[in-house]
This record gives sequence, structure tokens and C-alpha cells, in this order.
Amino acid sequence: MATRSLAGRVIAVPESRELEVFATLLERRGARVIRCPLIAIRDAPDPAPVLDWSRRLAAGGLDDLILLTGEGLRRILSCIERHEPALKPLFLEALRRVRKITRGPKPAKALRELAMAPEIAAAHPTTAGIIASLSGLTLLHRRVGVQLYGTEPNRPLIDFLEGAGAIASPVSPYVYADAADEQALRGLIDQLRDGKVDAVAFTSSAQVERLMTVASEEEARAALANTLVAAVGPVVADTLRRHGIHSLPMPGQSYFLKPLTRALEAALGSGGAQSGGSPT
Repeated sequence: MATRSLAGRVIAVPESRELEVFATLLERRGARVIRCPLIAIRDAPDPAPVLDWSRRLAAGGLDDLILLTGEGLRRILSCIERHEPALKPLFLEALRRVRKITRGPKPAKALRELAMAPEIAAAHPTTAGIIASLSGLTLLHRRVGVQLYGTEPNRPLIDFLEGAGAIASPVSPYVYADAADEQALRGLIDQLRDGKVDAVAFTSSAQVERLMTVASEEEARAALANTLVAAVGPVVADTLRRHGIHSLPMPGQSYFLKPLTRALEAALGSGGAQSGGSPT
């Protein structure tokens, strides 16, 4: 049984896909959770480019595959299963053969679900971490698949690959869409500004960007100054930092919901100090 280490605390959760999982982890520890999913993850509206890319991999047309998210690999497989199921065994066979590079633990977990593992895991789970891991390798003429984060083109990574002489082949298997309506999000911003929320826990950069589309950057910073801001990992923390918002120390090396919950316990539980999200 979890202790009630977060009893009396109010925590806003912008998560969508695993909203109830995260909320349950916090509620078992006594927190009151404000559910406010900021974005929804949806399949790419046109499956044709995803299928074309998948056929290329299945036919041996790629030497390397960079997986930025676990969600991306799962969406590629679900697209194949729905639209061209006969392709799946060929795709999986080719996936085993290619050199797989993962940005962090989530794409590595998605590979483990298929009884596979990455050949290269970025030491730091960011685009810069992937570039650093590949910088010492020969990439000339290698055909590199890149599973993108939503529809973000990730020009730094693509430019690095092309500058190293590789042939980049990106794919966008899912898109982000607005989830919470603007009125609900405005209500959350009001509660944050009024100091009624002890913490808000961001689990994706898209959530941060959605907040910034509804509130101005200045308004968001002012609202978050009255609450503790948590980030599930360095990519989200970097996004917050670009908007002038500091987050509490994130989970050490495992960027998942349980370690994030433990980080919140350490900050807000017995003896934990609350701090705002604006720069000092």
C-alpha cells in the first residue's frame, strides 16, 4: 500500500494517454488530482506515407532506425495492422536487422515489448544526445529512418545526418491535437495563479506548448510562479526552460510516471518544500 505522503496536496495532471494511471498513482498517496489533459495523440490523418515508409523498411531499404518515442513505434505497428496486416511480419523481421538507435527509455521499452533491444541508446535522452552518440560513427551513404516526435521535423537531427552524408528518411506516425477546451484550461490557469494548486506535472513538450497557445508566455510564467512545476524528463524540462520556467529536479534516469511520482513525493511530501516555477 502506498503511504499518504501527498495528503492534502493538489496536483494538476495535463497527461492524456496515461491520465488515469498517473492520477491513480497520486491519489493513492492522498493527493487531490485536477485532470486537465492538454493534448490528445491521434494517428496520422493519412496512413499512406506511414505505410510507404514501413514498406521501405520491410524491403531492406533502411540501414539504421532512430526511434524518438515509444508511441511512434506502436503507432507504426497499429497502422500496419489496420491497413496492411500482411506487411507486419516482414516489417518486424527487417526491424530486427536494422541498427536501432533510441532517444530514451520509452522507445527502448517499446522495442522490449517486441523482444528486441536498441543497438545504440543515447547517453542523454535528447536530440543532442542522439547526435553525440552518432558523431563518432561513419554515416556516409547510410539510409537512416527517423521516427519523428509528432509532426516536429527535428531539423537539428536531420541536418546532422545529411551533413554526415547519410540519407535521412523521416516518418510521422502520429499527430497532436487539442484535448482540454480553452475554457477548462483557462480555469486551470486561474487556479494556478491563485495559488490553489501545489504542483503541475508535465509529461510532454506538447502539453507545455499548448499552455503557451492559450496563455501568453508572460501569463503562463506568472501563473506557474505560484506552484511547483515537475517535468518527466530532460526534453520537457528543456521546453519549460525555453519559456523561462524552471522545473523541480526530474527523475534521475528513468523517465516514467512512477519515478515522476516519487520526485513529487520528495518535493511535496513530509518535509518537502514547495517552490514556484519561475526563474529565480
